[in-house]
Amino acid sequence: MENLFDLTGKVAIVTGTSRGLGRYFAGALAKAGADLVITSRNLSSLTDFKREIESLGRKALPVQLDVLSQSDIENMVRLTIEEYGKVDILVNNAGLNIRKPTSEVSWQDWDTVLNTNLRGSFFCAQAVAGEMVKRNYGRIINVGSCTCVFGMEGIAAYTASRSGVLGMTRSLAAEWGRYGITVNVLAPGWFKTAQNAVLYENTEWVNYITHRIPLNRPGQPHDLDGTVVFLASDASEYITGQIILVDGGFTTGATKAII
Repeated sequence: MENLFDLTGKVAIVTGTSRGLGRYFAGALAKAGADLVITSRNLSSLTDFKREIESLGRKALPVQLDVLSQSDIENMVRLTIEEYGKVDILVNNAGLNIRKPTSEVSWQDWDTVLNTNLRGSFFCAQAVAGEMVKRNYGRIINVGSCTCVFGMEGIAAYTASRSGVLGMTRSLAAEWGRYGITVNVLAPGWFKTAQNAVLYENTEWVNYITHRIPLNRPGQPHDLDGTVVFLASDASEYITGQIILVDGGFTTGATKAII
């Protein structure tokens, strides 16, 4: 059974690993045995993380990547193949949010969010799948959020992008399954990251959200380890086109009674 989750000999690309959940995803894959390609728009931000991965006995190749740049995406795949000869796993983690009332969202705001979260994920998947098809094997994990299935005020563009990621995932799964490639969405719920840290400064808001999570707490990064390793491993070889919500039950719509 342990062999099902063993990633020894696998090569994983994780986008957006300079901070936040991307680092935790990459770290979990390395602990399971995978060698890594870690990416950021700023290579210097990856220096310490590269050492951290190597301290686990795994290899780490830092690559400069802006998912808004097609040439960066193509270069990422080229460098991966030059270094490792293959790519087995892609975690499409790079993303952002712009929090504004809907009436204040500009054309540029919309394009920035949609192009980063949705277009960037699509073209990273497309570029990596070209190599996966050659070997009839691949695991693509598109990182979404609870907004893939749950709407909230003030983040219309972000919600549209994450809903799009889910629809895109289902289409890619249908198209690439014949090549042994699985494509799924890992959708975290409420986890504290640099992107939403300002929300966690509001105690009232934290209490409000916590009350709506059946497991009675926001997520901790280690809560995602098992799911990302599962979706990257042979344990999930017959699962594709699906979304796994790691949200403590938030999107069930259930709330605890006030006693």
